[in-house]
Amino acid sequence: MPQLPIKRLPIVPTVLVLLAVGVMIWLGFWQLHRLGEKEALLDHYAAAQNSSGEVVWPKGEAAEKALLYRHARIECSAVTGRSSMAGRNAAGESGMAQTAQCVLADGSKALVVLGWSRLPLAEGNWTGGTLHGVIAPGPRLVAVPPVDGLEANAVPDPSEIPNNHLAYAIQWFLFAATALVIYGLALLKRGRKQ
Repeated sequence: MPQLPIKRLPIVPTVLVLLAVGVMIWLGFWQLHRLGEKEALLDHYAAAQNSSGEVVWPKGEAAEKALLYRHARIECSAVTGRSSMAGRNAAGESGMAQTAQCVLADGSKALVVLGWSRLPLAEGNWTGGTLHGVIAPGPRLVAVPPVDGLEANAVPDPSEIPNNHLAYAIQWFLFAATALVIYGLALLKRGRKQ
């Protein structure tokens, strides 16, 4: 392989490539840092899932994140609306999670998943009361057991949360290496022409 003298390197393209490579390497290490954070979060969620005690419905974003996957109980004073969203039942079948917007005693609201059905808007006459369940992202309370004659919805499981940070880190490091190889080949080709 022929050696390129330093004086023959194009300064601006070389600086730009090295800056881009530096950013890609930094992004790779950032993803490795995020990997550690995500693993700690998933461990927290797994511990929360295995906690048997019920918690109070969370108020505020920080409390919502801290209490995800915990068992909770709410008192639904009134139902202000019913809807449905795509969901799975306890057997893993696709269908519709039947939801209700509840007004709690303090006037705040909570979205609850009453249960599962094959129909988009299953008829129901649940008008409120005490619900036990698991806090899912959103947040929403997934009723366990289901109410209003519905089938059991799949219980939220933190193991379904993707943790791709290691793959992303490897991609950034490979991008950096590829950029260096391509730039090195371009310099060799340029050197041969001169």
